[in-house]
Amino acid sequence: MSEDMHFYEPAQGHRLPHDPFNAIVGPRPIGWVSSRSTQGVLNLAPYSFFNAFNYTPPIVGFASIGSKDSLHNIEATGEFCWNLVTRPLVERMNATSAMVAPDVDEFALAGLTPAASQVVGVPRVAESPVSFECRLSQLIQLQSAAGEKVETWLVLGEVVGIHIAPSSLREGIYDTAHAGHVLRAGGPADYFEVLPEGLFKLRRPK
Repeated sequence: MSEDMHFYEPAQGHRLPHDPFNAIVGPRPIGWVSSRSTQGVLNLAPYSFFNAFNYTPPIVGFASIGSKDSLHNIEATGEFCWNLVTRPLVERMNATSAMVAPDVDEFALAGLTPAASQVVGVPRVAESPVSFECRLSQLIQLQSAAGEKVETWLVLGEVVGIHIAPSSLREGIYDTAHAGHVLRAGGPADYFEVLPEGLFKLRRPK
């Protein structure tokens, strides 16, 4: 069977029309990260490499490929917020991915409302039904297996506050299937929406 499979070593190129790596490791939650510079300028940017890494304490993280404004802000202030992207917010999320100058406020650019957080000094996106307030726990520059530094930084943050819209709760349980989560798929412009018909149950063995 292995003879029929497409095999490649990433360092030598994939020989396909588009790099499949991102599409295979996906779909992934979108890291829609808000931060504030030491000068008070707000920043809001989506990151396609984002996930949760621990329960207690809850820790989330995203990878900044290149030294970007979000990375600088979080390193300087030690705070950020993660905001859930849902189907009604995708166009405005996409607008915040524009390459703009550091003094541009992406909240204003995308027509979004900064809402005050309860624990950290960084605002969350008021229109998002779920937001995490986070404090920086680790900032790690990635490296290759050979020990060479990569121009990518993993930002890990402890979640110290969680905001959930009542509409996302059903009998006190967070309803992922109906919340409208949008996920990054990895193709040139591919995304997925979580829909109720995609839900199935699978219990762990005892």
